[in-house]
Parts: sequence; C-alpha cells; structure tokens
Amino acid sequence: MRHGSDEASRLYRIGELSRLAGVSPRTIDYYTGLGLLSPAKRSTGNYRLYDDETLARIRRIEHLKAQKFTLEEIREQFAAMDRVSADEQVARRLAELQNHLTLLEREVKQLEPVLDQLKPQQAKRLFRAITPQTAACIEALLLLLGKSNLM
Repeated sequence: MRHGSDEASRLYRIGELSRLAGVSPRTIDYYTGLGLLSPAKRSTGNYRLYDDETLARIRRIEHLKAQKFTLEEIREQFAAMDRVSADEQVARRLAELQNHLTLLEREVKQLEPVLDQLKPQQAKRLFRAITPQTAACIEALLLLLGKSNLM
C-alpha cells in the first residue's frame, strides 16, 4: 500500500535498489513477477523506478525468508497487510502477532524431540531455570495455540 507524502521520495533504478537491499536484480525481478514488489513508477525511458517503501519491503522479505517463511506465506502476509487501512492498526498488529506465533510454533516443534530425550533430572534443571515471567509467557502462547493443559 503506497501512501502519499509531502516530501519527495527517493526513486531507485533496479541496479541501485539491488545494491542497497543486498539482493540481485534478478531477485527483484522474481519478486516483482510474484507480486511481492511493484515499481513506484516508470521513468521517461521506461525504466522501472522503486521507492524507499520497496527497499523496506525487500528487507522484510529477506528477514521472513531467514525465519523459514515460504514466498507464498510472505505473499499472503503482504496481501493481508495491504488490505488493512491506516485506521486498522490493531488488525495489523494482530496479523504480526500471528506471524510470530507461527514462527514460535515451528521452533517449539523443532525442540520437542530434544525435550523428549531429556532425562528427568535434566528436565528439572532446565525447567527450574525458566523465570516465572517466561513460564507465564509460554503458558499464554500455549493457550493461544490451543495446546494448554489448563483448559
């Protein structure tokens, strides 16, 4: 979603954008083809021009990819964010929290086999090291994921 602004936004050709973002021009073309990016406008010479918002979006894509989100999942997240108007900040934050929950759920699933192999004494030591605040946070996450044994 592009918002108008009083100050002139910097526009980049694909080569400059790729250098700033740390990705190849081919990657930018690929993301554009997938609908993850779109040029802010075209130059008189018909070059695609990208703005700072696009640069931030590429960085967000790369960050999410590093967290093991697929490009399809990233596209769905962007589509959800694009549907949110400026007045719906709560909905946007909830979508971000859902993304964090998805990531945490993946990490927990990766830890389950390790935790299952702990000896009872090891497990006790590990769980004693958890602060009450961390335990409360874990319990809240389990409730949100519908996996708490409290209910």
